[in-house]
Amino acid sequence: MSLVVFESPKQIHCADCRQGPLRHLVREVGVPRCLDCADLGHLVYLPRGDAALTRRSREASSLSAVVVRLHRRRRRYERLGLLVEEAALARAERACLADAEARARRRERDRRRREAEDTRFTAAFAAEIVRLFPGCPADRAVAIALHASLRGSGRVGRTAAGRALDETAVSVAVRAAVRHTDTEYDALLMAGVPRFAARARLAARIDAVLDGWRTESPAAHGAEVRPSG
Repeated sequence: MSLVVFESPKQIHCADCRQGPLRHLVREVGVPRCLDCADLGHLVYLPRGDAALTRRSREASSLSAVVVRLHRRRRRYERLGLLVEEAALARAERACLADAEARARRRERDRRRREAEDTRFTAAFAAEIVRLFPGCPADRAVAIALHASLRGSGRVGRTAAGRALDETAVSVAVRAAVRHTDTEYDALLMAGVPRFAARARLAARIDAVLDGWRTESPAAHGAEVRPSG
């Protein structure tokens, strides 16, 4: 179990030495203490971002702590970095420099592999859109698939159901695309209309577009669904 250090935006002082305001603090039984009073003052801060350096620093440090900050909108703590021993960080930096070229080659191989996987998945997602909505223009199907399946986006195409090309998940992606592209939904939101009220107001129009796409059009015959690039 990792020790946890909090980064606080508030004007908080140490309950023991009264030092402050504190950027980093430890809470012991709900009481804030500075790093020195918590016996962590000798550690140095390593921001997140370099996975290899973080992993090696943690492994080399006999004492470490995770630094977190509360994201108020998401209502959860997000990891900012680590506190580690200075000597451990130095050893980790030397190790990372020694194999930097090999790790760069591995990252490039992984990038190409992920790119190929994403291209295949986007094509499959677009093909499923056309199967469910044969009247959907091929270029729209590709655009919807690219948007819904963007890696790291958290959109429906990246969910387990989306990855499995579940019909409901694919339909949700298509409906969302029609809502944002073919109606004034975004303008209604900007005007202050509540999200669910805006959706209810436009539901019939969206259904009409989707019903039309469920009927195959002559122009759709022979169209190849393929993502650009």
